[in-house]
Amino acid sequence: MFQVFRNAWKIDELRKKILFTLFIVLLYRIGNSVPVPYIDSDLLQSYFNNLQNTVWGLYNVMSGNAFSHATIFALSIQPYINASIIIQLLTIAIPALERLQKEGGEEGRKKITSITRYSTVAIGIIQGFAYYLLIKNNGLLAAGGETVWAAIVIILTFGAGSALLMWLGEQITEFGIGNGISIILFASIISRLPAAVARMITNVSSGALSVLALIGILIGVAAIVVLIVFASNAERRIPVQYAKRVVGRKMYGGQSTHLPMKVNMSGVMPIIFAQSIAMLPATIAGFLPKPAAGSFWDGFLKAIDTDSLLYMAVYFLLIIAFGYFYATIQFNPIEVANNLKKNGGFIPGFRAGKPTSEFISKVLNRITLFGSIYLGIVAALPIAFSSVTNTAGISLGGTSIIIAVGVAIEIVQNLENQMLLRHYKGFLE
Repeated sequence: MFQVFRNAWKIDELRKKILFTLFIVLLYRIGNSVPVPYIDSDLLQSYFNNLQNTVWGLYNVMSGNAFSHATIFALSIQPYINASIIIQLLTIAIPALERLQKEGGEEGRKKITSITRYSTVAIGIIQGFAYYLLIKNNGLLAAGGETVWAAIVIILTFGAGSALLMWLGEQITEFGIGNGISIILFASIISRLPAAVARMITNVSSGALSVLALIGILIGVAAIVVLIVFASNAERRIPVQYAKRVVGRKMYGGQSTHLPMKVNMSGVMPIIFAQSIAMLPATIAGFLPKPAAGSFWDGFLKAIDTDSLLYMAVYFLLIIAFGYFYATIQFNPIEVANNLKKNGGFIPGFRAGKPTSEFISKVLNRITLFGSIYLGIVAALPIAFSSVTNTAGISLGGTSIIIAVGVAIEIVQNLENQMLLRHYKGFLE
């Protein structure tokens, strides 16, 4: 990895992209420290100290502690993710949007992007209003925060922060390195690492965490990282043979190659989307007045919390569903089969056209199932471990690791691909 960045730094264009990406991340971290007015941040921090292993703790992890401090970026990228989920589902359900995405070309993609942006702003305002209700219902407003004007300022600030964060992510995607939204999420998770290490050292020193347990956690983290790297690089290679053809006096084709199909071609997006959907009931309930202890709604909220087995099961199934959803969007077997046919290529043992597309679709379903199960196990296993051992924070750790490592691999691969395009020796050579 360090060799990749060193080689990329020698290329003027890539160096500018890296510096631009770091600059945007710096702006994001500065925004994470700018508080929203009319909110008592000290009371809010004390309130969140007891919620580290709940849905709010997970929101706080994804925002880089901005959620628990009520800064302008407190909503993080959740409004954009929710808007993307809604629009992508609508493109399948609404024929007009599906035609716009598939047949509209560049202009159609721009319209879809514009719709997603407006949806992000609307969802950001709605979530900002819900967060304001959470703060108000728990008595966390500062002096003067009970007025209508204060409510408008707080809600609009949250909404504007989510819109600004979406724009920053788009700038990284266009002018920087990698996917901007993923990099912002990566920066949020990594920013908590120094505090987590310091807290772990303190727990070992005070006896709250035994040395044996610490070693077990570190071994588990290392094993998860190795598994993530292995699965991210794993691929199924389908052999492809090109027929010989004569053009003028020259003969073309006749070579053998392969069609690579990655086991986890959707990256970390199924986990991010599954989190947004799985946390939705608990998120909505958290913005409402707290139910009485022992009541039906109190038991329901405990059943759907992030350290519960029910949440783990729903989370696991959603990851598999979104894994298939993203694989279907990113890889079209019919289109691949048609391209092979046009270029004189075929898969040995299968005729060109429909038989080839059916075989590719069958292979795609199999490797997507394996990749989705792998993502679900890595993300859900720490939740089960946390539920059994009552170890706070472990349920959040697995998700954070898989997202951070997955995004880091994507960044390295993006740099590698750009260096190979410029005929520079890269990490894989």
